[in-house]
Amino acid sequence: MTTDLPGPPPEPARPLLGPGSRIFVAGHRGLVGSALVRRLTDDGHEVVTRGRDGLDLRDAAPTEAFLRDVRPDAVVLAAAKVGGIMANSAYPVQFLEDNLRIQLSVIAGAHAAGVGRLLFLGSSCIYPKHAPQPIREDSLLTGPLEPTNEAYALAKIAGIAQVQAYRRQYGAAYISAMPTNLYGPGDNFDLETSHVLPALIRRFHEATRDGTPEITLWGSGSPRREFLHVDDLAAACVRLLEAYDGDEPVNVGCGEDLTIRELAETVREVTGYRGSIAWDTSKPDGTPRKLLDVSRLSSLGFRPRIPLRDGIARTYAWWLGRSAPVG
Repeated sequence: MTTDLPGPPPEPARPLLGPGSRIFVAGHRGLVGSALVRRLTDDGHEVVTRGRDGLDLRDAAPTEAFLRDVRPDAVVLAAAKVGGIMANSAYPVQFLEDNLRIQLSVIAGAHAAGVGRLLFLGSSCIYPKHAPQPIREDSLLTGPLEPTNEAYALAKIAGIAQVQAYRRQYGAAYISAMPTNLYGPGDNFDLETSHVLPALIRRFHEATRDGTPEITLWGSGSPRREFLHVDDLAAACVRLLEAYDGDEPVNVGCGEDLTIRELAETVREVTGYRGSIAWDTSKPDGTPRKLLDVSRLSSLGFRPRIPLRDGIARTYAWWLGRSAPVG
């Protein structure tokens, strides 16, 4: 792993996030937002949320008014339109425009309302398709993006630029973090819109339940991916809010990856599926490899705690207890 990034950042010159802070979590019902609510609440912070039915974050005026009324000490922007390869390929307009509107509305609204601290959550898909591995934060904008999620990636890159602009023009203590592939309780298991890990869990579960002798998965199985349990991401976010005040985004991952084929075998083991796996190589693989260099985050003293197999088993148990069909 590359380790020649600058050493540990100096202690911030200004207070960032004190105990018992009031924090607005935008997107609290999603995978990331719900994990943040759990973690921040456990840490003794006052968490403020607002559902989509009560506040459309794409609409700037009511978003600013809400933030002025609530007056949070910090905002965590976890709200986003997200999905896998199928959804990104089918709905690029929505992935671009909805995310741009949310980001512009929340970040500008936070500044207008005098919010002193903000964490914008992007995605590792912001990096070039063929970025050197592991991917450092300074790889941003050094090459072409993966075409299947270009619209989403461009929106997230714009969010980073917006955060940096507020820092430079107004001295705002706003920061951004780029998580790797996430999974855990609260994930989306819809086969049309989900990411690879929850989709695999559901596919293998249903094949086991139905006695299906073989299931076919997209691609060759050779791409390598990194996965981080969402509770580990929430812990990393808290650490960043408490200790990081830099202009550059921070990668959030575990620093290890595996092939999609190896991931499928792990999910097969967890779900108990005994049939065979076929690979449809006519379908796209996406980016060949996407492993993040997490040196900057590690320098802040953060280490993930949940091993992948254990995390998959916990996620499978969560889904079975809430959403999986009986039988």
